[in-house]
Amino acid sequence: MTRRRLFLLAAIIVTAGGFFTFWLFQGPAIVDRDLTGLEGDVGRGAYIARLTGCIACHTNIKAGGKVLAGGAPIVTEFGSFYPPNITPHESDGIGTWDLDDFTRALTGGKSPQGHAYYPSFPYAFYTRLEDQDIVDLWAAVKSVPAVAGGPPEHDLNFPFNLRLPLGAWQRLFLKQGKQPDLPDRDAKWLRGRYLAEATGHCGACHTPRNLFGARKTDEQYQGGLAPEGKKVPAITRVALEKAGWTERDLAYALKTGILPDGDAFGGAMTEVVQAGTRFWTPEDLEAIAAYIFSPPDEN
Repeated sequence: MTRRRLFLLAAIIVTAGGFFTFWLFQGPAIVDRDLTGLEGDVGRGAYIARLTGCIACHTNIKAGGKVLAGGAPIVTEFGSFYPPNITPHESDGIGTWDLDDFTRALTGGKSPQGHAYYPSFPYAFYTRLEDQDIVDLWAAVKSVPAVAGGPPEHDLNFPFNLRLPLGAWQRLFLKQGKQPDLPDRDAKWLRGRYLAEATGHCGACHTPRNLFGARKTDEQYQGGLAPEGKKVPAITRVALEKAGWTERDLAYALKTGILPDGDAFGGAMTEVVQAGTRFWTPEDLEAIAAYIFSPPDEN
């Protein structure tokens, strides 16, 4: 091969590599939702905020923080993530956002400026939210008092403090879109799946992750690590039944925080119950318990 051909081949490889790198790190295009004609219901949206954990995460409850004005740090092996102020404050919150901005953040993991969010924000689950739930949640968020100030920026270890790879992470691991219809399942089971796999994002903690912080989907609900580094138990049907749990026990524990042996939840689950699941309707508690105890595939 002549020197000229070698040079041309090298140029083609470098150019192709450059285009591939740009494509990879730019991240996937957001699958936009058409929310035209939908009206938000503040009361229903407040309930959605309990289902999704917005209040538990974005409110520093232990420090007596204002609702949605910024949460306590989430300490992980990658560093500390600080849930931001999402009140309607113009400069410190999301007061300049519109519904489209809010939707793209929830379902595509992108800021209004197009920057990718860290997956500590569970948009990989919220991408499955129903359109009406998004609109209602937005109405509720806009209704809270605007609060100035907020937590500091994320404090992450190198190289996780570099945002450039986040687009590649989303390209590789983010699957956008709603859950598929399963006509052979009843309404209760489907509601439970939605609560566990979309709003409640149970797998964010109860499923192990790989070196890149992505969930090992083939090990669904087989246990993971809590933000504080403690082990999170498996919540597969097999694991729960082995520990002596029933569907009724699970629904009761999510309502009260009390375990079948009379002990109480600790760690992050305490806040999940206090700011979230204790407000769920009995029907929703029964639905999520039914889903956990009757998974789509035996696990």
